[in-house]
Amino acid sequence: MKAVWYEELGPARDVLHCGEIEATDPRPGEVRVKLFASGVNPADVKRRGLGTYGMEHPRIIPNSDGAGVVDAIGDGVTGLAEGQRVWLFNGQLQGRAFGTAAEYITLDAWLLAPLPDALDFNEGACLGIPCMTGYHNVFSDGPVLGKTVLVTGGAGAVGHYGVQWAKWGGATVIATVSSDAKAAHAKVGGADHTVNYRDANAAEQILDLTNGQGVDRVVEVDLAANLDLTSRVLATGGTISVYATTGDPKNLMLRMALRNAIVRFMVLHSVPRAAIEAARSDIIAWLAEGQGIHNVSATFPLNRCAAAHEFVESGDKLGTVIVRPAE
Repeated sequence: MKAVWYEELGPARDVLHCGEIEATDPRPGEVRVKLFASGVNPADVKRRGLGTYGMEHPRIIPNSDGAGVVDAIGDGVTGLAEGQRVWLFNGQLQGRAFGTAAEYITLDAWLLAPLPDALDFNEGACLGIPCMTGYHNVFSDGPVLGKTVLVTGGAGAVGHYGVQWAKWGGATVIATVSSDAKAAHAKVGGADHTVNYRDANAAEQILDLTNGQGVDRVVEVDLAANLDLTSRVLATGGTISVYATTGDPKNLMLRMALRNAIVRFMVLHSVPRAAIEAARSDIIAWLAEGQGIHNVSATFPLNRCAAAHEFVESGDKLGTVIVRPAE
């Protein structure tokens, strides 16, 4: 099969190679998928460039998300059929070397979910890390009906799903953004209010929107960069669920203690399986209802996977960057 891989950490154009390697047959409990779309997320480029978890294997095929059709089924697998359209998540993670930047991937059957006919493969490849992370951060501390949820970076890949999930759950949703265009994008996702976090009075705007009470929950894209804002607008006893940060936030303990707050950290591949399966179940039902806006930022052929990684690193994307292993 055609695949992209790296055998050392470094810049995408220096370490990513495209060529032929052998596809693996599914073992008991596994399924092989012929991939038509591979989602590139910031976590994927950080693993390759910064070595987030070190060089875990001698050879790594990057990218964790994807969509395609079931190609072969291992013993003991039920509920899936050859030729079925599926989306998948956690393709390349700790313990598994080969991700979705390839024509095929073999992985545990429970990491797959049916892809509705109404969605194309590119849209399906948006659903893994962004959609499931957005879901978990919104609902990890229970229902949000009647609550106020602040989604920082509400136009980003995870943030936009976070906005959609919070609105689906019955919350009043405030999204922070950095431009009028991103504000419009967040409102399409269901944000009731948007605030430009670059405004000097951004915290005052959010407090005014909550009648001075503050927000009940924060879905946080960058704890270090946003700590001054979120610590001012979080309601007493509120929750911050963090999925990314650019550094170690200073005075975190003091600021959160003053709010008697809960700060939750997460990365998708370490979320307990029961929570993952609950998220997947709700996503399947949500998609069946015709819900969901799935933003594809750009597409690249497999042999330009390095350019796709560089585009993610540029910070210019609005949505998920897709690599196409097959047409």
